[in-house]
Order: sequence, then structure tokens, then C-alpha cells
Amino acid sequence: MDLLSIKDPSFLKKLSNKELEALSGDIRQFLIENLSRTGGHIGPNLGVVELTIALHKCFDSPKDKIIWDVGHQSYVHKILTGRACQFETLRQFKGLCGFPKMIESEHDVWETGHSSTSLSAAMGMAVARDLKNEDAHIIPVIGDGALTGGMALEALNHIGHKKEKMIVILNDNEMSIAPNVGALHNVLGRLRSAGKYNRAKDELEMLLKKVPAVGQQLAVTAERIKDSLKYLFVSGMFFEELGFTYLGPVDGHNFDDLFENLTYAKKLDGPVMLHVITKKGKGYRPAENDKIGTWHGTGPYKMDTGDFLKPAATPPAWSKLISETVRKIARTDKRVVAVTPAMPVGSKLEGFASEFPDRMFDVGIAEQHATTFSAGLATQGMKPFLAIYSTFLQRAYDQVVHDICRQNLNVFIGIDRAGLVGADGETHQGVFDIAFLRHLPNIVLMMPKDENEGQHMVCTALSYDDGPIALRFPRGNGLGVPMDEVLKPIPIGTWEVLKDGDDAAILTFGTTIPMAFEAAEELEKQGISVRIVNARFLKPLDIDMLTEILSQNIPILTIEEAILQGGFGSFVMETAQELGFENAVIDRMGIPDQFIEHGSVDDLLKEIRLTSEEAVLRTKKLAKQKEKRA
Repeated sequence: MDLLSIKDPSFLKKLSNKELEALSGDIRQFLIENLSRTGGHIGPNLGVVELTIALHKCFDSPKDKIIWDVGHQSYVHKILTGRACQFETLRQFKGLCGFPKMIESEHDVWETGHSSTSLSAAMGMAVARDLKNEDAHIIPVIGDGALTGGMALEALNHIGHKKEKMIVILNDNEMSIAPNVGALHNVLGRLRSAGKYNRAKDELEMLLKKVPAVGQQLAVTAERIKDSLKYLFVSGMFFEELGFTYLGPVDGHNFDDLFENLTYAKKLDGPVMLHVITKKGKGYRPAENDKIGTWHGTGPYKMDTGDFLKPAATPPAWSKLISETVRKIARTDKRVVAVTPAMPVGSKLEGFASEFPDRMFDVGIAEQHATTFSAGLATQGMKPFLAIYSTFLQRAYDQVVHDICRQNLNVFIGIDRAGLVGADGETHQGVFDIAFLRHLPNIVLMMPKDENEGQHMVCTALSYDDGPIALRFPRGNGLGVPMDEVLKPIPIGTWEVLKDGDDAAILTFGTTIPMAFEAAEELEKQGISVRIVNARFLKPLDIDMLTEILSQNIPILTIEEAILQGGFGSFVMETAQELGFENAVIDRMGIPDQFIEHGSVDDLLKEIRLTSEEAVLRTKKLAKQKEKRA
């Protein structure tokens, strides 16, 4: 079938199961071919081809609301709603978003980048539907990994209590990004192996009523019999006890099974939990055989072999550098433990886990729990390393405030993917952590200029005993600098001068230091001498060095790959005022007051004018102001 000609899902209503199977094959081939060039979330989408087709055939989107909890699992949905022609631009600057996006299509009714939100959104939509006396079906699709998130469990509790009519599709592939963990995962494992419970309890009541003479009397007690039957058919009926009608497990790649159960679910009142078993990566052997999450999301790859297209030799990935340094220190300090909310692969903790299995804790998609769990460890003298992406740390803000900082506990927070991350877009850009952390009492916040300084900052964090400390580091690879053999802590709150100059000073850190050097080189050609300061401690600031710069009446430009409001530059301005330099000349560059969409980091930086060229213009203006005041 020509997928590029699809305008909306209505054509599915006329297709036979055989034709739908052929369509499934076409979609898989389309995804494998296109994602080999652009990269993307190949494994999750290959696993939901038949499920997505079935949903769009059985329901009428956008009147019926299909809500994708796992937003990166929406590629098939995008194809069926008329966006196949845009896949050459997937996750690229100004191109097709890798997640549901309302401005792209009326069929995208909820935008998801963080997991475990669909059930709460579905509850809101269901209540609104009833208040407006409408009759739309509400169909959240949530993965078994996302179901471990606390927010999802809170929503299940509310939905079951209110008995709102909706059909929850539990897409169970036994993996989120990495293999799932936890007691709920084990419950689902028992459900998978128990066989179909489905409509057996209702069919039993119908049969009882047909028994001559005593049938009606037996039917009176059918509810009690049905309740007993569910335990006979399925061990641990977790969802039924929460107030859901449980259907399944269903083969998520079998159209007969899917249509039978979806049709039945539509007839039921109250909330239904349809448990669908799918195979992540189905139809592409490299992705099917993936057991650790390598094929969850990828860059370009060779379609015939599955080999990833990467440069032959690159510096170490930041995630690996940080985790391996933690691992190195853990060999001599038994207090060091690692904690991750379902990201052992992304945070490159496999090595730590293999060497110290009893000191590695993957708590599942549960960022709030991971944070307070780390705090609990710290109360007992342990040294927890909480490995968490910047975008996901947002989900544990209260726990950082209330449980870590307020109690001044020695938790080392490794903030991965700090700064712009590129293709995943606005839901994943790590640009808010400085603003929401630096105002918290007790916390130390730092970011290294290169991987050598990064390893020393890990040493700094794990040797620090006076409270919480956080280390930001970017996505991608280091610079390839020489590495010191011996680790040493860096004095807290100290900056370093990387280049001398007296006409202006650029205070920056991490990924924007090269930008500062490019600007300084151009400014030197124009006769402007620029001092570059590695402001590696974002809190506390180096008060002595800042005071020295301000006392010399040197104008300051701060540069940060983070949101400007409440960020590092704001902190410098506030501190200058507190130090009595109310008339100090200070300008700031950073992320403006907006969400930054997807695209390459270079394209995004140009779009928001966070470039060396802009730094040159800003610094020249500052230098002129100095001349006027001299």
C-alpha cells in the first residue's frame, strides 16, 4: 500500500484482516527503511503496529481519544493519520516531532514525553466528556514499564473509585527502555502465564440461568461465584480489585483477538483494563533480539545488518565517564551505591551493576521514589549516586527540596543530559535544572569544562560530607582531553581563569566554554581583550573571583546553555547587587523564555542566537560601555 497517500484512518474500516496484515508489513518496512536514515524509536514502534491499526479501525479518532502514554510509540499512529510523507524529517529541525504534537494533527489529543501521564489525562477527558453529555470513548495506551510510575498508580486508584467509562490498553512487552523491575512486573508475569480470563465470568452467569429449575436461583449467587472464578483463572487480580474489568491477556499481533476484545470492551460500563502482549522490535531481528534496550531509540543504522553508523573513534560518552568514575571510587569506598529510575543503560551503569550487583538499584520509572530512597540511604551513612536525566529530575522536585536539601543529606545527584539534547525536543531538553536547584538551601551545583575535570568532580562529590551535591553533564561525548591518573577533589566554590583579559569577562561553564573561546579569538582581532572564566561551580559562586572582577570595573557576559530566568546569570547579577556593585555592567546569554523544540543542537543554538557571533556582539557593547564610564 502507498503509505504516503494516507490522509486519515477512515480507510481502515473497509479492510479485511488479511489486508490489514499486509498493511502491517508495509508499515514495518517503511519504519525500518526510514529510521535507518534518520534514527528514532524503532523498537517500541515495531511492537505496536497491529495494536495501533486495530485501535484506529475500532474507534473513530479524533472524536474518540487515543492517548499515547509512551509518546515515542506514536509513529504508526502518525502514519495512519496522514504524516508518512513527513518521516524524512523525523526529529529534525522544523521537521516531524518524535512525540505526539497537537499542532501537527487533530488526532494528537495529548502530548507526551514523560511517561505515566496518560491515565490522569484520560480521567480528565472522561470527566469532561460526561459533564458535557458527550459519548466519546477514551482510550489511554500505557506500557507495563510506565505503569510502575507513581502518578499512574494514583490515577488507577481514582479511575477505579469513580468508575469512569474508559478502555485502558496495557501494552505489555516486558520492557520500558530497559527490562522492567518490581512487584507489579511480577504480577503481570503471572497474568501473562495464566491464560485468558476475559469474559468467562459473564458467560458463566448466562449458562447458570439456562440450568432447568434451579438456574435462576443459582444466578442470584453468580456474583459470588464470579468473584471466585477470577482467582481460579488468574492469580492476583490486581486490576479487578482496583475496580477495573480485566480482559486478557490478548495477543497484540493477532487481529482476531484484538478486534474481539476491543469490540467487547466498548460494550462494558465503567473502566476496562485490556491487557495486550506485544513484542518490542517485532519484524526486525536486531530489535527483536535486544534484551537491554539498545534498540529502544537509535541513530542511523545499516538496514541489512543492524550495525549503527557511528564515527570509528570518539572520546568517551559523558554518561559512561561519570558512571565508570563512580565505579572506580566504589572499589575502595563500600558506602557508594548507585540508584537509577529505569535508566541503567542510558546512564551507562551496566558496569557498576555487574561489579556491584548488591549496590545497584534500578527502581523502575519512579523518579520520586528514587530520590527519597537515595535520601533514606544517606541517613544511614551510605553515599548514594542518583543517576537521573535533567528532564526526569523535574519529576522529583519536591523530593529534592523536602527530603534531600531540607535534611541536608549527602546525596550525589548526577544530572545527565543537562543542556540541549536535540532530537527528543522540548519534553527532554535539560535546561531548567539550574533554575530549580540553585535557589535551594544546602545544595552544591557544578558542571565540568571537560571529561578530566568531570572525573575530578565525581571525586569531589563522593568525598563531600556537608550535604547534597549535584553534577551536571551533557548528552554525547567528551572532548578527548588527556585524563589524570589520580583523582583529586576540587575545592568547593572555586572558579578558574582560562584566559586573561581586561576589557570584558565571560563567565561560563561546560559546553559553552568553546563558544567563549571562539568569541574571544574574534574579539582579540578587533583589539578587545577578554577574560574567560570557567565558572564550574554554579552554586556556591566564587565570591572572591567575582568581587575581583567587579572591583576592576570589568563588564561581565554570562553564557549558559540553560534557561535564563532564575539561572546562573541571574545569580551573578543578584550577587553583584548584594556585594554592593549595583552599577555593575552585566549581560546574560542563555535559553530564552520558551520551550525549545527538536532539531540538532547546532541548529537550535543558532535559532535562539546562543552562538559565538552573538557573544562577540554582546561583548563589544559591554566593552564600549566600559570606555564611556572610564
